[in-house]
Amino acid sequence: MNPKFTHTQYLVRKQIMSLVGAKIDIFDSSGQPVLFSQMKAFKLKEDIRLFADDTMQDELISIQARSVIDFSATYDVVDSTTGERLGSLRRKGMKSMLKDEWVIMDSSETEVGLIKEDSPLMALLRRFLTNLIPQKFHVEMGGERVALFKQDLNPFVGKLNLDFSLDTGNRLDRRLGLAAAVLMVVIEGQQG
Repeated sequence: MNPKFTHTQYLVRKQIMSLVGAKIDIFDSSGQPVLFSQMKAFKLKEDIRLFADDTMQDELISIQARSVIDFSATYDVVDSTTGERLGSLRRKGMKSMLKDEWVIMDSSETEVGLIKEDSPLMALLRRFLTNLIPQKFHVEMGGERVALFKQDLNPFVGKLNLDFSLDTGNRLDRRLGLAAAVLMVVIEGQQG
């Protein structure tokens, strides 16, 4: 596997001055750029790519929505270098109105994990009172927490800190975890 996907911690940060399509920088724990992501503009279906760097010469991951408009959208994640389908991420539409929740599926469409917003009370406060309360997501596989995604307190720049240190058995493919984080930053940006 590409060493860019072997880090334990990442920072996913959306660029604020992007004129066409969402652009996202991904850093390692020491603040060094590791990956770059861009959502293709003017597409009816979300089409997001992860690249080795901002030159966009070396595409590593593709994230594509299955349908144009879908309240419970499913996104396929593919390793662009091998063509291997890594799995899918499906947003739980109705449930996500009150508390964000995503399903992680493997390449054969079997549910293998969940990404859940921290608490119903905090989720309601975020939605109905203020967006200044940072979101926190727990990633679970087989009922065990394997990662934590925590939003920075910044109403202007979408940032998500990823911590995979709980995943000592490497149960969650980091490529799928990073794809989920990028997708969440992009989707939140479109809703806000």
